[in-house]
Amino acid sequence: MTLLLLGGTGESREIAAQLRGQDAVISLAGATRHPAAQPLPTRIGGFGGAEGFATYLRDAGIHAVLDATHPYAARMTQRTARICQAQQLPYVQLLRPAWVPEPGDNWIDIGTEADAAAHIPKGSVVFLGTGRQTLEHFANLEGCAVICRQIDPPEKPFPFAGGRYLVGRPPFSVADEVALFRDLGVDFLVVKNAGGAPSLTKLTAARQLGIPVLMIARPPRGDWPVVATVDEALTWVRAL
Repeated sequence: MTLLLLGGTGESREIAAQLRGQDAVISLAGATRHPAAQPLPTRIGGFGGAEGFATYLRDAGIHAVLDATHPYAARMTQRTARICQAQQLPYVQLLRPAWVPEPGDNWIDIGTEADAAAHIPKGSVVFLGTGRQTLEHFANLEGCAVICRQIDPPEKPFPFAGGRYLVGRPPFSVADEVALFRDLGVDFLVVKNAGGAPSLTKLTAARQLGIPVLMIARPPRGDWPVVATVDEALTWVRAL
């Protein structure tokens, strides 16, 4: 049995380490230019759409798919679940639990990136912890200083006026984030509710500094099988 592990998250790397030496391959989307070495045979890059992915599953002799991509990789997850169902391949999504506000948090729930403008006044310093993939949706933050943090140095100019990139490679401690937000004079933090401990530090820093957080809602959950932890995912693999 050959397992395809769709990766790119900390959980996928933990799973890959547990599956080392087994008949499995990990696939990375290629969002970062120099991804860390993986414990499994690795393919990097897209599949060429739905047809390309379906062809890959057949040609590579894939027998099951474990989707441990980012909780906001909704299109990839929906496509994968649909194609696995069509090919009658076992499929499960590892979806880590969402964050929940704690005492002292000032969270504002929004549905999409574009909704942030309704809550942020002109002249604000806005820190985006959302990545560059949806950056263009914040172009309506007119008159704000927008800072987008990403892992790789930018290859293109910032897509709209008033913004700039900040290069940084995680993990970031709470102390790191507190110092950064103070130095930048951050007025608002915008994040996706990705869940997980590593990225929680920026929310803790915002709480300590009294910075409002605009929390972008998760994509709707599908009707495919879902597990919440690495242990549950590995149990699913062992039961195949």
